[in-house]
Amino acid sequence: MARRPLPRILSSGSASITRSREIARTAADSATDVLHPLITVVRGLRLLAVSGRQKWVATPKERRGPKLFLGAACVLVVALVPYGPILALITVMGAAAWKGRERTPVRTGPDETETARLRSLYEALVPYFSTADDPDPLFAHGGDWAKAFDGYAFDDGRLTRLQVSYPAYFTDGEAAARSRIEQLLHTKSGRGREYHFSWDEEANRLVMTVLDALPTTIAAQRFVTAPGETVLGFTDPDAVSRTVPVRDGDTTVDASPVVWRTGGRSTEPHLLAVGHPGGGTTTLIRSIALQALQNGDVIVVDGGGTGEYGALAGRTGVLAVESGLGGALATLEWAAHETERRLITANRARQNGHPVPDDIRRPLWILLDRPGVLGHLAAADGRPDPQELLRIPLRHGRAAQVTVVLAEQFDALDTLTETVRTHTRARAVLGPASREQIEAVLGVEPHTTPPSEVPAGRGYVRLGVGPVLRLQVPATPDPYDDATSEAHRQAVLGLLPDRHSSVEAAPAREHADEGPATEQVPVAVDTAARPVDAVPVEAMVAEARPSEPLAKAQPAGAES
Repeated sequence: MARRPLPRILSSGSASITRSREIARTAADSATDVLHPLITVVRGLRLLAVSGRQKWVATPKERRGPKLFLGAACVLVVALVPYGPILALITVMGAAAWKGRERTPVRTGPDETETARLRSLYEALVPYFSTADDPDPLFAHGGDWAKAFDGYAFDDGRLTRLQVSYPAYFTDGEAAARSRIEQLLHTKSGRGREYHFSWDEEANRLVMTVLDALPTTIAAQRFVTAPGETVLGFTDPDAVSRTVPVRDGDTTVDASPVVWRTGGRSTEPHLLAVGHPGGGTTTLIRSIALQALQNGDVIVVDGGGTGEYGALAGRTGVLAVESGLGGALATLEWAAHETERRLITANRARQNGHPVPDDIRRPLWILLDRPGVLGHLAAADGRPDPQELLRIPLRHGRAAQVTVVLAEQFDALDTLTETVRTHTRARAVLGPASREQIEAVLGVEPHTTPPSEVPAGRGYVRLGVGPVLRLQVPATPDPYDDATSEAHRQAVLGLLPDRHSSVEAAPAREHADEGPATEQVPVAVDTAARPVDAVPVEAMVAEARPSEPLAKAQPAGAES
């Protein structure tokens, strides 16, 4: 069949019709540009009218009369004022133009890239949050991810917050099941960041958030604390309910501290810090020493022999800084006798109705770094393990105002004695560590994903049976180290007490098995304070409970 030709008007007039459409479209665009202010004002007047009508409808009927009278009075005043109607018209037109302006639409949903990431997370969670017996599964391959993800937030295309609703039959009470979900979300959401997971078992809801990095620019300084409080470091703002003002460079900010309370009323009187080399355990001990010297005496035993505590030698309040085996044993033996003397003296004072002497109330801090090294040397030389000399300070130190702080590395964690493990209920893990290593020290896993690379002094802390908190130790380097910046060096040197005017003589020691001691401490107990027929300390510990303010303690004199 031959094709019938189109009518002449359709074949010849197509070009003119196209030109007419273009002319009409151009005229409409030009008219829209010319009339755009009028369109904006009309739109604003309509919105103002709708808003006024809504307010009028929402007004109770008993209030409509007074409002109507007030409006009429305002109109009358405007009409009587010179140039009042013109000013009122200008005001209304300006309000209408502002109300009717075009606003940039707010994006309410994810874009294509974010949708693809959310769908990928949903599909990855299906094997963990679904069973074959569920008639209406919340998680299913090809299902609707919007039903499972109640909330989400992105920053530059990366997920920063995700709220997941999971079925009630998921075993969220098992640590292994929760750990699998956390590891999956961490892997799928992007590595290199630290995620916090909050499980709401009652509502079957999991909230994952990306944590901000803890500040590393806060250096050692005087912190606003009460007697018996020590700032271990700083943590997330929502983890603690307290802030302290600190200097961060040239500015003063409010930081959230991790405060460790010691003394007679403390439930965690001793601390154990564990980490890898370079993790920051020595920095933590140095920071604690600077704070303890404000109102107490300090004994430092450097088992590693690295000389990191040389700046403390000879300072007021520093009774000894030892690095050799012989000096460490003598110092720790004196500390054990001093603990006994304090308990006996405090008990006798209470029995006689007298206040506890000032030398008993002054805190004594025993800081021991790398005790495993000293224990190995002692075993090779046939001497007692230095940790055995800590038995009395650890067991009865709280009543005698004696605090013990130990730092050890992961590779020597098995060398710690049972007494040390039992009585160091305040724990800290610094440096890079796996979840298993953190759980072995703190007792529970953290609710965050430990990053593989962290700055020095960064880790986790747990005080007793409390929650696991992120921790960043204030920068407290060795001021005599060449790699220390000038600002940090001056900050540490400014906190150190003055040096002794004279050094007391000490009994002679063996020189074949130890390095040079920076300060000598007598190891025998004062015969006047501890007579031969004194009651053993084990029978008097229950009555030795000091409760008065802290003051200075003096070492026992050497036997003649």
